[in-house]
Amino acid sequence: MAAEQSFAHPAIAPVKPTRAAWAVVGLCFVLALVGRGMGETFTVFLLPISRDFGWARADVISIYALASLSMGLSSPFVGRLFDFSGPRAVYGLGLLLLGTGVSLASFANTLWQLQACMGIAVGLGMACLSNIPSSLLLGRWFGNRLPTAMAIVYSANGAGVLTLVPLSEVLIDRFAWRNSYHLLGGVLLLLLVPLLLLPWRRIARETIRTPATTAAQTTTTVREIEWTLLRAMRHHAFWALFSTFFFTAIGVYTIGAQVVAYLIESGFSPLQAASAWGLSGVVLVIGMLTVSWLDTLIGRRRAILVSYGLTTLGIVCLWLLSRFPNLWLLGGFLVCFGSTIGSRGPLITAAAINIFHGRRVGTIFGTISIGSGLGSALGALTGGFLHDWSQSYDPVIAFALVNVLLGMIPFLTVRALRE
Repeated sequence: MAAEQSFAHPAIAPVKPTRAAWAVVGLCFVLALVGRGMGETFTVFLLPISRDFGWARADVISIYALASLSMGLSSPFVGRLFDFSGPRAVYGLGLLLLGTGVSLASFANTLWQLQACMGIAVGLGMACLSNIPSSLLLGRWFGNRLPTAMAIVYSANGAGVLTLVPLSEVLIDRFAWRNSYHLLGGVLLLLLVPLLLLPWRRIARETIRTPATTAAQTTTTVREIEWTLLRAMRHHAFWALFSTFFFTAIGVYTIGAQVVAYLIESGFSPLQAASAWGLSGVVLVIGMLTVSWLDTLIGRRRAILVSYGLTTLGIVCLWLLSRFPNLWLLGGFLVCFGSTIGSRGPLITAAAINIFHGRRVGTIFGTISIGSGLGSALGALTGGFLHDWSQSYDPVIAFALVNVLLGMIPFLTVRALRE
């Protein structure tokens, strides 16, 4: 904790959140729910698309992987767009891309068309609605209380899985996958109108102020450390955070992209599998709040290591589930894995923003987030290839486990994250 405090930027003063601040949290929550939730609905579209076209698993998962890659590679540009144009432009562009991509996917007849719509367009839209603009916006309202606010926003990922994944399965059963995409895309485009009419000038205003007693200190510190992207990339904390995002995302998305298909092939019905994975959204909210509470109780590093331990245990439960299919192991997987897959995010995000706070924080944090996008794409794609090669999920699960453990290593070895 000492190292973390030394990296805290003095201009980020502790503040008491106002009612308006919590309203901004709610807005960020809804936008993150829509963005991430729509991305995760692909897990229930995977099998219908595979059966319709007769494509190999790796070919279909390439769509999901391309979305993750597009989301990651565009993160620095999203951060830069936020720095210079504000949240209205970022969120509006995101919802437009998301709705257009999903709508056009309903007309796709080839793999490249689905890759363009559900891969590139949806991936770019997800990046604009992701935790990057939310963390930058909420940093203006919450200051050093940012981890609490971001824990709520990160839990929107789980809420999106809980609501949109089962909903998509119901729509597919009733209308087939093409009409489901058309319906979902239309709803997303309709949401663009109220989004643009929000009072963004007030929402985006700078509310954090430096106390007068530290104003002189702040001026001196900012002059001494004026972070640019190149300067940040020369700091070991930048690459430690990058590698954590990268390896953890590989482990999580190697499993996440195929988890519904895995449960179906383990004996659960499609709706049961989708609903079970959707329930991970409930436990994710609990996990977010628990890890944030542990942060204040036992320290950031220990809280993060506990979350990695639970993720590992959840992966073991998933491996056993194909051999001993029962509700206890399924529950163990959902509680341990589902509650922790994004629980580290708020703490790592807050650490990155505290370290690299300044006029270029959006660009810097967006560049760090490339690690998450690259890892998500590599994990999903490699998982698909491993399944096609072995016709088994064992290599998939083993690959995921190894990468989760690699993601934990920086918190054991890197000084800025260890102390």
